[in-house]
Amino acid sequence: MNGQTARERREELLRAAVSGDKAAVDTFVEENLSLVWSVLQRFLGRGYEAEDLFQVGAMGLLKAVQKFDFSFGVQFSTYAVPMIIGEIKRYMRDDGMVKVSRSIKELAIKAKIKGEELRRMKSADPSVNEIAKALDVSEEDVVFAMAATQPHESVYTSVLKGDHQDVTLLDTLRDTADTEKETIDKITVADLLENLKDRDRKIILMRYFRRKTQAEVAEILNISQVQVSRLEKKILESLRAELCGDNPKNQRAKNAKKSP
Repeated sequence: MNGQTARERREELLRAAVSGDKAAVDTFVEENLSLVWSVLQRFLGRGYEAEDLFQVGAMGLLKAVQKFDFSFGVQFSTYAVPMIIGEIKRYMRDDGMVKVSRSIKELAIKAKIKGEELRRMKSADPSVNEIAKALDVSEEDVVFAMAATQPHESVYTSVLKGDHQDVTLLDTLRDTADTEKETIDKITVADLLENLKDRDRKIILMRYFRRKTQAEVAEILNISQVQVSRLEKKILESLRAELCGDNPKNQRAKNAKKSP
């Protein structure tokens, strides 16, 4: 690298990292951690540990390195910053419904990082057993940590790859506990509400979670009670269709699968 400018060296290192050179990836990520620190400044003061946000942001930086393509025609920082922000926002959003202890979060982050390392080395998804051995912890601890910090989505979403089959979120829930249905309901409702338009979400939250009357909602939103009644009925019909898989998007997907 003699005679190279700092910019040329950085580009050469990035090219090596993008091509899969593990040493180059580690070096490039380490040299660009300042990018993570600059991004997370805007998220401080919201009740989250700076160290936790930094580790999550570092995962976003790592993903940016792995997915970057020079054909994008943009500077790496231009591509990486939105990914780092997205990773932190996703963490803060998913952390809101169920509070998880810091030790479990740290283990989950370590498991994700180790999983990425093993995936690059093997060019295949690592098993729970491989990640657990690499971290010197039990398989149960790894599965629990990953499940506890998993985004709130379908209970059939794969949490980790098992030795013989995938481990889903449903596999980690007690099927005899009274709280199982409540947990699944919360996950389902959170998903459905997240996809609503802002005003529609406010209407449902105020009517069914804050027990406000249609007249009270109408006054808050500065619309008529009749409008609230019509909107509420339309939103509930949409949610029922979504829950039953009868919404237009799902129907188009089903028809696409049936087509030869």
